[in-house]
Amino acid sequence: MSFFGGGATAAAAEADKEMADPPTDSISSISFSGVADYLAVGSWDNSVRIYEIAAQGLQSQGKAMYQHQGPVLDVCWNKEGNKIFSGGADNAGRMFDVTTGQATQVAQHDAPIKSSGILATGSWDKTVKYWDLRTPNPVASSALQIVTFKSTTSPNPVTPYKTLPSPLKWQTRVVSCFTATQTSGYAVGSVEGRVAIQYVEDRDATNNFSFKCHRRDATPSSKDQSLVYAVNHISFHPIHGTFSTCGSDGTIHFWDKDARTRLKSHLMLHLGPITSSAFNHNGNIFAYAVSYDWSKGHFWHDSWPPWILALKLMLHHCKDDEVKKRRK
Repeated sequence: MSFFGGGATAAAAEADKEMADPPTDSISSISFSGVADYLAVGSWDNSVRIYEIAAQGLQSQGKAMYQHQGPVLDVCWNKEGNKIFSGGADNAGRMFDVTTGQATQVAQHDAPIKSSGILATGSWDKTVKYWDLRTPNPVASSALQIVTFKSTTSPNPVTPYKTLPSPLKWQTRVVSCFTATQTSGYAVGSVEGRVAIQYVEDRDATNNFSFKCHRRDATPSSKDQSLVYAVNHISFHPIHGTFSTCGSDGTIHFWDKDARTRLKSHLMLHLGPITSSAFNHNGNIFAYAVSYDWSKGHFWHDSWPPWILALKLMLHHCKDDEVKKRRK
C-alpha cells in the first residue's frame, strides 16, 4: 500500500468566487468547454445550465439553459466546443447546439444514463451504446456484467480493449482518465475515502498504487482517521497532468501522482459536500460544485442546517504550487 506524502499546506476558500444563479437542486456534473471558458452544469432540477466565465476577476454570466424530463446525471462537451451532451434519469441523451440554441434527443436507454462521451453513453441498464448523430438508433451496443460508471471511446467499441478489476474493495464513485501523459491510465475513487492510480498497459503495472484520502480523526488527539468520506470526483489538469479530488467532507486536495505527493489542501468545511469539479481548457480556473450528495441519506438532509445544504458553484484561480508537478 502506497500513501501520498505529507507536508502540503492548507488553503482557505475566502478568495474563491461564488457564481450567481446556481441550479435549484443538487449539482451532479460540471464540465468546461475544451476551447473557451464556458461551463456546463447538470443538476437534479432537470436542467443543464451554460455559463460564460471571465478569467479576469472570475466573473460569470448565465448564457443558456435546456431541460431534461428527469434529473441530469452527466454533462460533457464535444472537441470543437460547440455542442454539449447530457444524460439523465429520463433515460435520454440530449445534445445542445451552442450556435443555434437548440436541444435535441440523440440517445435512448432503458434506464438512467450516467455517463456520456462523443458520443458513447453508459447506462444503469448495463449497456454502453454508440451513436451516429445522423440516425435515431445506436450503431453499436455492448452489454456489461456490471453497472456502467464511466465510458470511453475505442477503435472497436463493441469489443473491450481490456477488462480490469477494480483495485478498491468498496463501491466505485468516480473514474477519471489521465491527461497530459504518454501512458494510458485512470484514477478510481470510492465511497471508502480511497483513490487508486491504475495504468492500462501491463508494462506500466508496477506504477499502480492506492492511497487514503478524505478522512478525519474522530477527535483531535486520536489520530485514527476513523471518519471516512466518499471521493465524489477526480479531475486531471489539462496541462500538467496533476489531479484534484473532492469529497463528501467538503474538502478539495491537489495531487501529483508521479511524485506520489499531495500538493495542496483546499479546506472548505463550512460549505458542505463537494459533488463535482472541473479545470478549464488552459488549467488556470478550477470550478467546483457544493451541494448535498445524499451520502448520509434523508435523515441528514432533514437534520443538517440550511447553510450546509446550500447550493453553490464556486470558481478558484489556480496557483502554481497547487497544480504544477513537484521537481524530482
